[in-house]
Amino acid sequence: FQEPFVADEYIERLAWRTPGGGSRGGEAFDPKRLLEEFVNHIQELQVMDERIQRKVEKLEQQCQKEAKEFAKKVQELQKSNQVAFQHFQELDEHISYVATKVCHLGDQLEGVNTPRQRAVEAQKLMKYFNEFLDGELKSDVFTNSEKIKEAADIIQKLHLIAQELPFDRFSEVKSKIASKYHDLECQLIQEFTSAQRRGEISRMREVAAVLLHFKGYSHCVDVYIKQCQEGAFRRNDVFEDAAILCQRVNKQVGEVFSNPETVLAKLIQNIFEVKLQTYVKDQLEEHRKSDAEQYLKNLYDLYTRTTNLSSKLMEFNLGTDKQTFLSKLIKSIFISYLENYIEVEIGYLKSRSAMILQRYYDSKNHQKRSIGTGGIQDLKERIRQRTNLPLGPSIDTHGETFLSQEVVVNLLQETKQAFERCHRLSDPSDLPKNAFRIFSMLVEFLCTEHIDYALETGLAGIPSSDSKNANLYFLDVVHQANTIFHLFDKQFNDHLMPLISSSPKLSECLQKKKDIIEQMEVKLDMGIDRTLNCMIGQMKHILAAEQKKTDFKPEDENNVLIQYTNACVKVCGYVRKQVEKIRNSMDGKNVDTVLMEFGVRFHRLIYEHLQQYSYSCMGGMLAICDVAEYRKCAKDFKIALVLQLFDTLHALCNLLVVAPDNLKQVCSGEQLANLDKNILHSFVQLRVDYRSARLGRHFS
Repeated sequence: FQEPFVADEYIERLAWRTPGGGSRGGEAFDPKRLLEEFVNHIQELQVMDERIQRKVEKLEQQCQKEAKEFAKKVQELQKSNQVAFQHFQELDEHISYVATKVCHLGDQLEGVNTPRQRAVEAQKLMKYFNEFLDGELKSDVFTNSEKIKEAADIIQKLHLIAQELPFDRFSEVKSKIASKYHDLECQLIQEFTSAQRRGEISRMREVAAVLLHFKGYSHCVDVYIKQCQEGAFRRNDVFEDAAILCQRVNKQVGEVFSNPETVLAKLIQNIFEVKLQTYVKDQLEEHRKSDAEQYLKNLYDLYTRTTNLSSKLMEFNLGTDKQTFLSKLIKSIFISYLENYIEVEIGYLKSRSAMILQRYYDSKNHQKRSIGTGGIQDLKERIRQRTNLPLGPSIDTHGETFLSQEVVVNLLQETKQAFERCHRLSDPSDLPKNAFRIFSMLVEFLCTEHIDYALETGLAGIPSSDSKNANLYFLDVVHQANTIFHLFDKQFNDHLMPLISSSPKLSECLQKKKDIIEQMEVKLDMGIDRTLNCMIGQMKHILAAEQKKTDFKPEDENNVLIQYTNACVKVCGYVRKQVEKIRNSMDGKNVDTVLMEFGVRFHRLIYEHLQQYSYSCMGGMLAICDVAEYRKCAKDFKIALVLQLFDTLHALCNLLVVAPDNLKQVCSGEQLANLDKNILHSFVQLRVDYRSARLGRHFS
């Protein structure tokens, strides 16, 4: 019956153990015997079941009996617990009653003892007062130097009492008490000083606690502050010394004084108003009137280092509003220098910028021309803008652009430093206004006095379009002006915008920048246009000098050895140089814009040039070769319109050589179909056989 019990296995084992219950060993199966064994075994199991059932019933009865006994015992324990709880409550009430009585008794004793102590204290004070009244101090507390703390407590109380006494009757004793008060105060301060020099923090704390009730407590703090600074400022960096000193004192002051934040604040105030103010004054007054550059550098450096020191001091406990406290200290040092800072800045920037420009023009041995202002100059400017005519004599600049990146970098560097100083030294409310004034100086000297002057000089240096062998330098001016303006724009975004981005001055600065850009663009466009005219003029001179009438109407039609004319070779060479120069001088979309304009003018020149000649059959072939070379040159432009124009021109030149019977077919071709018949007719008229072959009838 051991677990796990399986009935089938149990029956199987029983059958195998019964003789005749199976066929094992050759023994015959005997069902009767197996039935008999099963019946007997069932009876045994029934007997066993009855015995176990009786045992279970007995155990159940015993368990019920024990449960009743346990329940009864629990009830008895609950009753005992209730009794104990009642006793505890009674005891607690009794204890409370006794405690109340004890407190009442204590109050009564205190009520009796306090007046008694006051009386004893008053008696002692009267005794000490009598000694001052008699004029002889006999008590040990006044004669023993080791009891200075007790003497200080007594004399401080006597001093308060003496102040309430009438002067006429007690003047002498009041003066004696005051004298002793002063002497003890001096002794305590001297003792504090000695303890500080010895580094005895505990003694310093003890004496400071006694002096706290004396009038000379502030003098004790002053002595502490003075001695803290002895030997603290021995290096050249007064700001680093101050930070180290405050760090050291901050660790110590809490162990000595009951109000450490007040003492540390007073130390910092003393450092700012004495050490730093003296140092700043010495550094600035030396250069204030003699060297504006050094003065501004020193002012910026000193103010920056002072604010950095203030940031380090913010980590200390200096009271409730330490930000305002430190700001006032900084302001007290620099207020006289910051009030007129921007005037000094503008004055220096103006003189420095003028000197940089003048030094550059002197290095070029150039006497700067006066561009002029007023009605006449404005009139000239308007006429020049509308007609694009050079007004006044052309000036030979000898290839000089009068633009210098070194000058520009120097001007921008000075302005950058001015913006940085302005950001640091200007009051937040004045910052946008001051930044705008600095920007105006940059516009005046960089844009007007340097770039605009160079553009005006460059415009004056552009020769007329009919000049021979003219040197064209204006594109160099364009290239340098473009580079310079990128630098100017970068400084505008990097250094000016952060200072004015949230103020009304932003729109004013953007408008000023826009105006100066537009003014420069007008002059650049004008100069480029006149330069392109000069280029076309140079090409006209080449064509006029090199192109001969016999080129396109040779005397011997059968003996033409050249592939294209000499004029074509020289013009193409000139054009390629100018295209390269334009690419090097421009950037972005400006390259394509200028090249397109140049290409259109180039095409117009060749078109009009070809219209001046008569063409034989062989001459027409040579003209086609020339135009093919011009078209190859036009590919360098990389402008679709220009290439299309020369493709069309090349197709027009085919009219010079095509057989008369094929003219109509060629004119209706893809490239010529959309052209005006007058244009086609004008080219056909250039053929030498126009009249003899009656070619005009094809266009009637």
